[in-house]
Amino acid sequence: MNLRPNFFEKKGGESKINFDEDGASTKIAKEIVSHLPTRSHTPIAIVCIGTDRSTGDALGPLIGTKLEEKGSPLFHVYGTLDDPIHAVNLEDQLKLINSELNSPFIIGIDACLGRLKSVGVITVGDGPVKPGAGVKKELPPVGDIHITGIVNVSGFMEFFVLQNTRLNLVMKMASIISEGIFEASLLYKRKLITSKRSVEQLKQI
Repeated sequence: MNLRPNFFEKKGGESKINFDEDGASTKIAKEIVSHLPTRSHTPIAIVCIGTDRSTGDALGPLIGTKLEEKGSPLFHVYGTLDDPIHAVNLEDQLKLINSELNSPFIIGIDACLGRLKSVGVITVGDGPVKPGAGVKKELPPVGDIHITGIVNVSGFMEFFVLQNTRLNLVMKMASIISEGIFEASLLYKRKLITSKRSVEQLKQI
């Protein structure tokens, strides 16, 4: 769970999309692809952080489960409802991911608390997520880029707020984000194929 007290301060390399705006999943997909590496041999790991023991903090594992069900091409998914990544096992899971994949490019995903008018906003940007910040826990940052979803309001009794977040909102945000990631995997695959063809054509000149 991240904390975004200065959410509306513009940061470089970061885009904000409301989950219920038209074409939200496609906008998320395009933003993700714009941040991905151009090297086709770089493995992409989706690390979904959170726990189903807290409604607000279930965003990550819900996304992971939806992606696992979709069978996201090219992307390796970690953190689901069956096998969540949370405060207790985060460091061990990161070691496992780095042992299974050779120098992976990691997309860190986590729920987030922010201002009231920001609830429902999804952020895609450079740099890692910082799990535990919303509930005052010190955990390692995760990701070369991040995707966060603001599920409720920060500022007072964050743990209680997480427990009382509306499941309806979390489910809708998880659906939009997972669809965006799935679309991104398809766009990225096409981009790599096109890039490979361009290189082959240049070699023939």
